Amino acid sequence: MEDNTNLIESLIERATDYGQTSIELAKLKALDQTTQVMSSFLSNAVVLIIISLFVLFLNFGLAIWIGHILGEIYYGFFAVAGFYGMTAILVYLFMRKWIKRTVGNTFIKQVLK
Repeated sequence: MEDNTNLIESLIERATDYGQTSIELAKLKALDQTTQVMSSFLSNAVVLIIISLFVLFLNFGLAIWIGHILGEIYYGFFAVAGFYGMTAILVYLFMRKWIKRTVGNTFIKQVLK
């Protein structure tokens, strides 16, 4: 009878250790996924910031050049702003769902990787 009690206690101890190890493994897997998603996000954010600065200064130059051609500097800024306004409206009307789906799928793939 005592052997059965020791066997049951040993089994319960092993099951408890297994449960704790499984929980620890799940925590580590979640940490790994979070780290990978955040590092990917941050590296992409840095590239996006650099590209945005490039496009910003390119647009300033383009606006000044168009303004010089049109005779007043601010005409160039209005022309560039109008271009981006029309582009934003077209993207909103025709590509919003596609962009939302693409970004969502990319995020899900990154998390499930």
